[in-house]
Amino acid sequence: MKRRTISLSQISARTFEFALDIWTEWRRQKLPLYLFLAICFNLVVAPLVYAATGETLERTQAWALGLLGLTAVGLSTYLFFVMFVPEKF
Repeated sequence: MKRRTISLSQISARTFEFALDIWTEWRRQKLPLYLFLAICFNLVVAPLVYAATGETLERTQAWALGLLGLTAVGLSTYLFFVMFVPEKF
């Protein structure tokens, strides 16, 4: 049996191509990026909600409240821009 060896230059070339593919897809599809950023931001918000309630809520409830708050802020921002800059929409 022959083993294939992959050189470091081949790995770096594949990694670069993979990163380039992700970069081009990011420019076309922004919803997955926005969802990822919201979840990352919720990593900061959920413990704050959990701590502010004095641990009377469960962690899942704190996560849900954090996501609900992020959704409310996002919709408020969107509606603000729709009302005051309707030409873009």
